[in-house]
Amino acid sequence: MSDIVANERRRQALYGWIMLSPAAILLTTFAFYPSLATFWTSLFSRETRRRPSEFKGIGNYTDLFADPTFLKVVTNNLIYAFSTIPISIIIALAMALWANSKIPARGFIRTAYFTPTVLPMIAAANLWLFFYTPGFGVLDQIGSFFGIPSINWLGQPQTALWSVIIVTIWKEAGFFMIFYLAALQTIPEDLKEAADIEGCSRWTYTRRVIIPLLMPTTLFIMVNALINSVKLIDHLFILTKGGPNDASKLVLYYIWEMAFAFFDAPHAAALTILVLAVLGVVAGIKFMILDKRTHYQ
Repeated sequence: MSDIVANERRRQALYGWIMLSPAAILLTTFAFYPSLATFWTSLFSRETRRRPSEFKGIGNYTDLFADPTFLKVVTNNLIYAFSTIPISIIIALAMALWANSKIPARGFIRTAYFTPTVLPMIAAANLWLFFYTPGFGVLDQIGSFFGIPSINWLGQPQTALWSVIIVTIWKEAGFFMIFYLAALQTIPEDLKEAADIEGCSRWTYTRRVIIPLLMPTTLFIMVNALINSVKLIDHLFILTKGGPNDASKLVLYYIWEMAFAFFDAPHAAALTILVLAVLGVVAGIKFMILDKRTHYQ
């Protein structure tokens, strides 16, 4: 009898490993091994023809924190994240609430909101060049009717980063709206009928019923928006290339610049590890704290 039980356990264990092996192979090949290789690279100095690579330990990390460009880039990314994430979520929720209501041409409105999401970021950036081009762009053409002088939106440190932020919000709000729209359609109509019987206003119903029930979706969108705030750099290549004077340079663009423009792989690897560490901390907070405070039912 014991032999039969042991064989059954081994069979189930083997079956489990067979089911897990595709995901384990993919994660090891494209996530775990590259991360470990990047961390190992970050511990050595830059190799040149005359000087071989040497072990530096945390030297590359301390170099980054002493670099004013790194501090500027981190500040830019924080401004970028804390601007794009909440504004995109608020706009997406407002669009979803409107698109989910009983209004004429509801299908057309949903399609119009979602259209920017279909465009690649490169195409969206090229489209916005027609708005930002000094003297010829749509914004300057509109401003000229009111006597406003031409503004170099992408060529001034004061406006370059905010111009990039606007493009990101325009691109992402429609994408996040789809998640909110799907979540809204799962909310039972009985709750709205009960709120009407109790005499609740539309604002009270939205604030006390809709928003709490949408918290799982909001948390999911926040995580995705945070990841996007680190990984989206396509529009920078078209709009500003990180300029002027590093005013719009973001972390991932800086990593690319160090690795492929300056050929400084160790410092690029060190910055990559720092980004992964920050995202890991955020993921830990999400799973251990925020998930427990989210109303799933």
